[in-house]
Amino acid sequence: MIKLRLSALCIPFIVLFSFVGVATSQACGVFPADNIWNVPIDSLPVDSNSSAYVATIGPTNGLHPDFGSGDWPPGSDSPIGIPYVTVPGTQPKVEVSFDYADESDPGPYPIPPNPPIEGGPQSDGDRHILIIDTDNCILYELYYAFPQQDGSWHAGSGAIFDLKSDQLRPAGWTSADAAGLPIFPGLVRYDEVASGEINHALRFTVPQTRNTYIWPARHFASSLTGSQYPPMGQRFRLKADFDVSGFSPANQVILTALKRYGMIVADNGSSWFVSGVPDPRWNNDDLGMLHQVLGSNFEAVDESSLMVNPDSAATKPNSGPTKVTVLSPNGGEVLPGGSTFTITWSAPAAAISFSLQYSLNSGKSWQAVSSRKVTGTSYNWKVPKVSSNQTGCFVRVTGYNSGGHVVGTDQSDGPFTIERK
Repeated sequence: MIKLRLSALCIPFIVLFSFVGVATSQACGVFPADNIWNVPIDSLPVDSNSSAYVATIGPTNGLHPDFGSGDWPPGSDSPIGIPYVTVPGTQPKVEVSFDYADESDPGPYPIPPNPPIEGGPQSDGDRHILIIDTDNCILYELYYAFPQQDGSWHAGSGAIFDLKSDQLRPAGWTSADAAGLPIFPGLVRYDEVASGEINHALRFTVPQTRNTYIWPARHFASSLTGSQYPPMGQRFRLKADFDVSGFSPANQVILTALKRYGMIVADNGSSWFVSGVPDPRWNNDDLGMLHQVLGSNFEAVDESSLMVNPDSAATKPNSGPTKVTVLSPNGGEVLPGGSTFTITWSAPAAAISFSLQYSLNSGKSWQAVSSRKVTGTSYNWKVPKVSSNQTGCFVRVTGYNSGGHVVGTDQSDGPFTIERK
């Protein structure tokens, strides 16, 4: 079955609209640590069809955060983004009927009174409802959901996910999303950004997809056959050399996640629309600066090497980097003194913090890049000013585990130059 979906709406950025609150979940993790949503892909190879995919999606189109604060249109009770709600295990469940019953989990679903609906209660858009049972760690998701007079609900489709399991939906089944994937794990949430780190992949849409899907997706929603169209489930990442230093701290968190964890094609919609949760604390003007990131700054990733079983979202225990590896600067670069350069590296999952050093004399002596340990796998370095060109420069990165023990270290493969400016 091919399930055609409504495209995401192009919503302009506006400032300080009315508050629409959503609950947050602290009680449950979002799938096991080895789940494909939670695994870094910054060291995986570029997909052989990456350039064609980017050209089709739109290389000059900007990244669009499809979430924010307030309503659109103003006063419409239509929050910007995809909300969710948490409920206890005692929440009464109601019956739900489906248009695509043969690919939906029958339920019943613990829908509370007046749940937050994507686009608001009067919307005729995708009308997603996301519910997390925090006692049992179960995620319930509905697409195109409407309340009925008898207290039941009717939806286009529905899916139930055990947040403690890696099990995927049956092959060929949709979910509340066209790709057959859960929606909630791929949303940008304000509290994550405020904490300084997003540690999972994001969800995004593209205008045209191919009539196929790749792991971990389970469903397609297109009749197009051309290889220039990305399949559902295709993962993309922001290129490692993209300079994020000019963005706000909040946007740097989002962009760093897009470098390390990337984003997954989950539905047909507008180009490079990344999904998130509405929150009154978002600064819409600041989020709008992400439009400066263009499609050409992304690349498709081949994550097939991570798959253990096509019916499971679990990844190989030793997948990903097995050592700390400096990616940039890695030799041959010319950096103007006083400029900002993004140091990037890959590291095993056990490395949770890093110390960064640089040398101006071919490793004879080292100085700290930062006075503190950093997290993530990139750092915006203020290149030191030099009185004359320095040609024997190196960067060294050392990783530490949760106990503070060194798990690996690496330095630039070759020297780079810092120019006097």
